[in-house]
Amino acid sequence: MPKGRFTLMGCGGSAGVPMVGNLWGACDPDEPKNRRLRSSVLIQTEGTTLLIDTGPDFRQQCNHYNVNDFDGILFSHEHADHTFGLPELLVLRRMHKRRMPIYGDQITIDALHTQFPYVFNNENSHLYPSAADSNIIEPYKSFTIGDINITPYEQDHGTMKSIGYRFGDISYSTDMKNLEQKSIDTLKGIKTWVVDAGAYNNADNYVHANIETVYKLNEQIGAEQVYLMHLPVTMDYQTVQAELKEGYHMSYDGLTFTDINLT
Repeated sequence: MPKGRFTLMGCGGSAGVPMVGNLWGACDPDEPKNRRLRSSVLIQTEGTTLLIDTGPDFRQQCNHYNVNDFDGILFSHEHADHTFGLPELLVLRRMHKRRMPIYGDQITIDALHTQFPYVFNNENSHLYPSAADSNIIEPYKSFTIGDINITPYEQDHGTMKSIGYRFGDISYSTDMKNLEQKSIDTLKGIKTWVVDAGAYNNADNYVHANIETVYKLNEQIGAEQVYLMHLPVTMDYQTVQAELKEGYHMSYDGLTFTDINLT
């Protein structure tokens, strides 16, 4: 049974914290845990390295964590804050002399091919040869990369569907407003849930979950520890942490879960 590390390379919302213009909103700039890159996760066992999403901070995150090779890159959905670092794979292609395997649902993969055709369609180019191999996944159909078992599940992201991922005892639900019963059932039995709560106290947010939704969902899921992520400038680390129920925590960039069961 492989044990691994699960590292939040970024836990911020679409604009990060601070936003461009050095805007901190409600976040205290003197609290290091308020400094947030766009959301991305690094998952590692002794033999396998996976990534979830390649946002605009992908290069910075890879350099900070000294990682440059992946057995698979999983995508939650097509939005820019989760995909616009994809062209960095062109550098990794030149470095490793091979294409990186990427995984997403049909809609996401189609969008990536449309947005970044030069990442996929230039196999004979000497300057920018094709850098990614596309793999279509389907919600609720488990698959394995290396020694890590992965179960994707569907999420309501308001204007579209997104994909969450379960890895053994831990699950990652970025960019979601709510979950259908089939997804809730998929998550039952996890010990740790990293989940979008970017709306926090705003019940009218159309695309992100508020904290009451997270509380209600976890009444069914039963995760022992819940970590809120996709955090905007409206959610100061210390302020929100003091308001949360026991077992619920604010995430921060660099938060790492070790010795995690990933099957």
